[in-house]
Amino acid sequence: MQSPRPVIVWSALALIAGTAIIVAATSPLLAWRGPVYVLAGLAGVIAMVLVLIQPLLAGGYLPGLPARRGRQVHAVVGMGLLTAVVIHVAGLWITSPPDVVDALLFVSPTPFSAWGVVAMWALFAAAVCAALYRRRRIGPRVWRLAHTALVSVVVLGSIVHALLIEGTMGQASKIVLCLAVAAALAKVVFDLRTWRLVVRRGPSPGTSERTRSS
Repeated sequence: MQSPRPVIVWSALALIAGTAIIVAATSPLLAWRGPVYVLAGLAGVIAMVLVLIQPLLAGGYLPGLPARRGRQVHAVVGMGLLTAVVIHVAGLWITSPPDVVDALLFVSPTPFSAWGVVAMWALFAAAVCAALYRRRRIGPRVWRLAHTALVSVVVLGSIVHALLIEGTMGQASKIVLCLAVAAALAKVVFDLRTWRLVVRRGPSPGTSERTRSS
């Protein structure tokens, strides 16, 4: 008998992602907003959904997308995530340039802005790190540790950013989405044993006996 796991996994992902997007798209707070603002807001919600999908792809947890294939799709979705973030920020810039400038300079009176900016820069850095790895400019150990650290910042910043905003995302759907994002990242980091590379790493070549014994 065929395992029900694929149906359960995909249904759960569709429910979490779909609910977050639909609740935001139908929010009464958008009633008097212009199309650019609406597009920017929905791009932010979609970006958060893609942040959830990324670790699931990297870990090979989505049925039909084993680890190797999942990581190939991971790269494509990563480009989509970057695009969504750019649309989110650009749309907010068009509708309110001073607010975006304040956020980028970390002088905004709204705390959620700083967390969003930190997550954005960490995402860009993670993308640069991935590009360097593909071009063999950095080794797999540095790549894995750097990428995981940067992605962790992206997830933390995005979660705090979303939770602090009182906007179009419904409170319940937002909390569920944020918990799912945190759980997905925690699972993939644990399963891939990223940080064990640090623990198992022995003394570097040339280290003196005195330094090793200290």
